[in-house]
Amino acid sequence: MTTRAPAAPVSLDGVELRVLHLPLVSPFTTSFGTETVREVIVARALTPDGDGWGEIVTMPAPLYSSEYTQGAWDVAQRWLIPALLERGTLAPEEAATVLEPFIGHRMVKAGLELAVLDASLRSEGRPLGEYLGAVRDRIPSGVSVGIQRDPAALVDAVGGYLDEGYVRIKIKIKPGRDVADTAAVRDAFGAIPLQVDANSAYTLADVDTLAELDRFDLLLIEQPLQEDDLVDHAALARHLRTPVCLDESVTSRKAAADALALAAASVINIKAGRVGGYLEAVRIHDLCRDAGVPVWCGGMLETGIGRAANAALAALEGFTLPGDVSASSRFYTRDIVTDPIVVEDGHVRVPTGPGLGIEIDRVALDDVTVERVELRR
Repeated sequence: MTTRAPAAPVSLDGVELRVLHLPLVSPFTTSFGTETVREVIVARALTPDGDGWGEIVTMPAPLYSSEYTQGAWDVAQRWLIPALLERGTLAPEEAATVLEPFIGHRMVKAGLELAVLDASLRSEGRPLGEYLGAVRDRIPSGVSVGIQRDPAALVDAVGGYLDEGYVRIKIKIKPGRDVADTAAVRDAFGAIPLQVDANSAYTLADVDTLAELDRFDLLLIEQPLQEDDLVDHAALARHLRTPVCLDESVTSRKAAADALALAAASVINIKAGRVGGYLEAVRIHDLCRDAGVPVWCGGMLETGIGRAANAALAALEGFTLPGDVSASSRFYTRDIVTDPIVVEDGHVRVPTGPGLGIEIDRVALDDVTVERVELRR
């Protein structure tokens, strides 16, 4: 794993959880549905030396993964937070070990680990990027574009994002909205860096359709098949020239290693929430870097909390493809941090302040909070 000094232990006195409802700037449509409001949970670690913040990136329904908001809300209060509070004083690197006996619920674990990590690093005056092993002070910014009304509307949307300076475009696809949409974007904008994301919408029976995408010189096709179909992904990869990238399938370092061993993917999308935390994300990065496999940082429509953490992660040396760390304004008119992430010349700056390097806008946070609970030791 990337060498770094451990973070300082913290005395965890309590954890606050909030469910937020943040209206999206525009509806975001994927193969599994349309969001108009982002429902997300934020966690605040309460310590004598100050607070730390984390984000639990579940969605309202178990469609992207088996995790969902109310399930996360329950397991966090019933099992995971009590386990952390029982330990009392712990280093952030120990959080995953404390939570390991509880099967699954990686997004909850990731959010709680990040809150503890943020509190620890703030107490040391140490930036998250420095702690994780960042080698850049800014990262290239890509944008994820949902399925639009028709190809013409998609071209209009992509044109707007290119005008804003994004250096890579990702479009969502599903059966019936794939080849024509991709062709429209490629025809309109030429040789821009372009990739597509299927969110598990296809099967091996669709191999001929997916092979048609080869003619568009895509960076990659992301998660074409179901998350547990590593063998089928390997079979599909043998029929495509376009690199196959895995997202939902990669839930841990072991899952990434299995995928690479089976030749089920030649690119990996790393999402800290999906793999159980930023420390596990770094382990996957290290695995892929050592294997010469490119990785990039995916997104879950994060608030400024998760967006800052993703920027720090994406600044590691192995992240050689632009990720989905876009400006806060891509999704939200009003974020919950005082200085939302912005895109400058196609790039996002890696925060340099202590911990996550962000401050919470308490008024904005209160305005979008729909449920709140606090658990104390």
